[in-house]
Order: sequence, then C-alpha cells, then structure tokens
Amino acid sequence: MINLVYLVPVFPLIGFLINGLGRNILSKTLVSWIGSLAILLSFGLSLGIFFELQAAAQKSILVPLFDWIQVGSLHIPFSFLVDPLSSIMLLIVTGIGFLIHVYSSGYMHEDAGFAKFFAYLNLFIFFMLLLVLGSNYLVMFIGWEGVGLCSYLLIGFWFTNGNYASAAKKAFVMNRIGDLGFLLAVFLIYTTFGSVEFAQIFPQAALLPSGTASLALITILLFVGATGKSAQLPLFTWLPDAMAGPTPVSALIHAATMVTAGIYMITRSNILFTLAPFTTDSIAVVGLATAIIAALIALTQNDIKKVLAYSTVSQLGYMFLGLGVGAYTGAFFHVITHAFFKALLFLGAGSVIHAMHHEQDMRNMGGLRKSLPVTFFTMLTGTIAIAGLPPFAGFFSKDEILAHVYEHNQTLWVIGVIGAMLTAFYMFRMLFLTFFGSFRGTKEQEKHLHESPASMTIPLVVLALLSAVGGFINVPEVLGGHHWLAEFLSPVLVYTKAVSGEALALDHATEYILMGVSVAAAMISIAVAYVMYIKRKTVPAADGEARNFLSNLSYNKFYIDELYEAIITRPLDAISQFFFKVVDKLGIDGLVNGMGTGAKEASKGLRLIQSGNVGFYIFMMVAGIVALLIYGFYHI
Repeated sequence: MINLVYLVPVFPLIGFLINGLGRNILSKTLVSWIGSLAILLSFGLSLGIFFELQAAAQKSILVPLFDWIQVGSLHIPFSFLVDPLSSIMLLIVTGIGFLIHVYSSGYMHEDAGFAKFFAYLNLFIFFMLLLVLGSNYLVMFIGWEGVGLCSYLLIGFWFTNGNYASAAKKAFVMNRIGDLGFLLAVFLIYTTFGSVEFAQIFPQAALLPSGTASLALITILLFVGATGKSAQLPLFTWLPDAMAGPTPVSALIHAATMVTAGIYMITRSNILFTLAPFTTDSIAVVGLATAIIAALIALTQNDIKKVLAYSTVSQLGYMFLGLGVGAYTGAFFHVITHAFFKALLFLGAGSVIHAMHHEQDMRNMGGLRKSLPVTFFTMLTGTIAIAGLPPFAGFFSKDEILAHVYEHNQTLWVIGVIGAMLTAFYMFRMLFLTFFGSFRGTKEQEKHLHESPASMTIPLVVLALLSAVGGFINVPEVLGGHHWLAEFLSPVLVYTKAVSGEALALDHATEYILMGVSVAAAMISIAVAYVMYIKRKTVPAADGEARNFLSNLSYNKFYIDELYEAIITRPLDAISQFFFKVVDKLGIDGLVNGMGTGAKEASKGLRLIQSGNVGFYIFMMVAGIVALLIYGFYHI
C-alpha cells in the first residue's frame, strides 16, 4: 500500500479538477460529495499506509515517481518519503480535512460560490500533502508555495468585500517574505551538501561540528521561512486578519494544517537545528515572545474568531518554544493535539456564528448553551483541552513542552507557565461570554437561535472525542505511559539523538510538581474568569468607551500594525513615490519623451524646407553643388 502513496494527493487533485471545471454544472449535493469523497479516499489510504509502516521493519521508505530535474550534476527526483513523521501528518491533513469538508457542506450551503469553495479546499489539501510527502526540500517548497496560494484564494474568497481582499493580500505578501528565506536556504543547502534530498543531507550534516557557520546560516533562513508560514514574530499579523475567510478555512488552514508547516519543516530538519545552537536559542525566545504577546492581545478581543486566531498564534509560539529547547517530539505532539482542539473550537465558533446569523461579537451573545447544546458541550471540551487540564489532550502535549523548557531554562519555564495561565483565562472568558448569562443580542436573533444541522455537529462531536482522548498517544512514564509517539518518531530523530539525545532527565517528583503547578495555574485563571464573567456578569466595554491603559494596549493589539505602517509601509510608499515622480516620470520618461519632443520640434523646422516650390528646390540643388565644389577645392 505504501507504493500507492502517490494516490493520496492525486484524489484531492481530481476532486479539484472535477469541481473546478464543473462548478457551473454540478449540483451542490454532488459537489460536496465529490469534494468530501476525494479526501475520504485519501484518508483511508493514509490509514492503510500508517498501519503498514507500523508493522514494517524499515521505517523510512522512499517512493520515487519520476526524474524531475537533471542538469549536469544537479539531479532532483520527484519522490515521496513515507516515514513516521509524514505518515502522521497524512492522517492529520486528510482526517481533519475530511471533517471540515463535511462541515462545509452545511456551513457554506447557501453561498453562491459553493463549488469554487470546495475546489479550493481540495487544491489546498493536494498542496499540503505534497509539502509533507516530499523527499527533498524542492518538492516541499512546491507544496509550501501551493498552500500559500490557496490560503490567499480562501482568505479572500468573499473578495467583493474590500477589507477581506486586503486581508488576503496582506497574508500573501507577509508569507512571501518568509518564503524568500526558505528559498535562499534551499540554494545554500545545495551549495553546502550538493543535494536537496533529505537522505543525503542529514547524514552529512551529522558529521559537522556544532555551531558550523554554514549550518547556522541555513537554519536561520529556514527559520525565517517558518516564521512567515507559522505566524511568529515579527510576521504574525497576517493570521488574525486571515479570519476574513469563511470559518471552515480558519479551521483547516489557520489552525490545523498550513500554519503548522513551519513546525513540520523544522522537525524534519532536526539535525540541522540541533547543530545550530544560536538558531535554536533564537527559536525559543521568538516562540515564547510570540506566545505571550498573542495571549495578551487575546485577553481583550471581542470577535470570537479573533480570540481563536490569537490563541492559534500563541499555541504556535509554544510549539516553537518546544523546538527551541530540543523537544521535537513534544512540539510535534502539540501539533497533533492542537489540530484536534483548535479545529473543534473554530468549527464550534462557526456553529455559533451560523446560529447568530453571522454575528461574531461576543458582547452580543450570551446564554447560547440552551439553544446550542451540542455546540456548547463540544466547545467546552475543546476549551478544557487547550487550557491544559488533565486528562484532555492539551494537558499532555503542553506539559511535555514545559517539562523540557524547565530542564533547559527555568526562567523560560516561568514565563511559559504565565502564558498557560493567560490561555486558560481568555479561552474560558470566550466560553462564558458566549454560552453563559443572559442573551445580549437582538430579539430577532434570539427568535431564530437554533442548533446547527448534523453535517456541522457530527464533525464537532468527532473532534471533541479526539480532543478528550488524543493525548493518550504519548502519556509519559511518570503517569504510567510508554511514550508511544516518541518511540514511533525515533527514526526521524535518530541523528539528533546520536548527537545530543532528547529524553528528559527530570526525576518523577519534579515532573509531578511541574504538572501540579501548570494545572493549578490554569485552575486559578479559570476561577478568575468565572468570577468576572459569571458572578459579576462583566461585559467588555463597547467600542468608543474608555479603557485603562493596559486594556487599551491589548485591545489595539499593541499597535503593532500601526508600527509596521509607520516604520515600513509609509517609508516604502514614500520611496516609491520618489522613484515614480522623480526617477521614472522626470528621469526615464523625461529622457524618452524628451527625445520624442526634440525630434518633433526639429521636424517642425525642417518641414518648412519641403515647400513644394520647384524653383526653390533648384536653387537649393545649385547651392549644394557650389558648397561641394568649395569643399573639394579647399581639401585638394
């Protein structure tokens, strides 16, 4: 079955072609069946590949498809790599992708661009599968660019709204900044190792001493690429604006799959980063800073999707923090659990928005648990999971990251725990404002409140179950587990473990204390949120109302967009205006137009000679002959 892995991306590509070409012919029911079935077939095949790989003695299998580029010594095959890392990513992309396709069939049913939406979703899945299956950096880069294109198309899906179109352009431009770093890294990798194939690069890299300049530069450039795609400082502001896209897009692209591409790429390249300590330290600091800043912004946001967007940025920061301290398994474990509970939370938010007739402001919600019981209980599950309470999925993955951070640097651990407290607070703030208290919307909205159809609630229930039990795939030994995920991923980390190892050296007593502190911190935050929004019935201030200094900073997102506008956009605009008005119009255009004007003016004078008078022509001919004779006489 592993040899049929090429069919995994082919099915979504076929779905894209059928729905894209037949968008004006096919019925909505047929479109949703084709789009969903394509992903289901990929998921079924991915499941077979996963179990076959588990049973196989060889855990890394190269599946060549065809020779792609062969110029001189440059030989790049188009081939797929099936190993533990890519097999799990296949399950995440196709499994979560299928649930979101099913959900979309209900959520987008009334939209005029229904078929186009499903075609774009299928195309995104195709490129995401290329990204995770590629056996070299160039195939990965094709998928990397492809998901960026699909992200642009889906964020700006409702492009008639100017703000949504601008959000799509912002995402596209900021991702290109990161992608340039990735592309330069690929060039440098080929220059350094003579190949872009993982199987040829990593064994060579393992022989290099730690801190080698070329490895440092390669990993910094790769990190720049990951920063753009996975929304880290300073390239994170595109992701909250990307909430302009339909909610299923937010769940699929901006929570479960595309934004984790940076974590996948660094985990895949783990030996390169292990031997570049400056880069890993930078990753840890940037990741933690992103986690804290995004969490602080989420504290005061009132748009339910914006809260989840900043939560995603914050959780991605935790994943980068894990990568920075060498906890590759922990970071990837959090990718898996985050895919479950964040996809659930976004789809749950979509269910709320659907019931509220596209209202997204939590100040106009409240008391919805009675009208939307399934949505409430599933979102409660996702909220508990992301808050890190046992035994839900987020507890195990976040605890593993924080334990490695504690072993690496206790100051970073303290800040990380504070970030976990903020997460628990703003997530339960969202839950309490949305589902508890009395309804604060209009009478018309209250009259039409209803639970979402089965096509939307069934994916919520499945994701809620995964959010509840998903953490058990990597239970630590201190809690009686066997670190199944760590064992399964060990072939991917073989060079890193040979160089530095990855296992925790903490004793069980310390691990218990760290878990206790983390859970207690979350419980305190939940209690504070309960007192504020349930007991005191606090409602966030309306737009235009006075806020204290810190709340105002948070509500306005620390004015980061305004800062970028002032120090980057406006100066670039000014330089552009200078080049347009001075260099282009006065200089280049002036020279070109001046030559044309000069020829035109000269011709005005010369055309007077062409009078049509024959006598004048004879006179000029005689004068010319006399002039030639005189010239000849003086030059004999």
